[in-house]
Amino acid sequence: MITIFGKNKKSAEPEKWSIKRDCLELILESAKSTHPNEFAGMLRVEKGTHTISEVLLLPGTIQGEEHAIFHLNMLPVDFSVVGTIHSHPSPYPIPSDADLGLFEHFGRVHIIAAHPYNMKSWRAYSHSGEPVEMGIVD
Repeated sequence: MITIFGKNKKSAEPEKWSIKRDCLELILESAKSTHPNEFAGMLRVEKGTHTISEVLLLPGTIQGEEHAIFHLNMLPVDFSVVGTIHSHPSPYPIPSDADLGLFEHFGRVHIIAAHPYNMKSWRAYSHSGEPVEMGIVD
């Protein structure tokens, strides 16, 4: 398998992702606290796994009611960063065209958390915008 910019160019089956419960709770609480603005960050996995364990906040990220703008030049060289998290102030965790453009150009997995920011109002997506099942682990 060849990996270029964090994307698998040849893969026999989809990657299986999980997220630590405390990380997901942090994401949901952060989204609540920034509402009605969007919350945005980077997803980091534990070394050698597909388990998301941390959220990395980039300096200079701009958060507004209808957008979040990452300054990817502020991202440290860190191969454990696998994608993004951002919130939608609406109840729909569905990627917009702008979201799909970001997904396509950066990362392998992305999370959208929607209002009311609970365990049922978030979804994960692949770099191509396809829904991804993501388990929650303790």
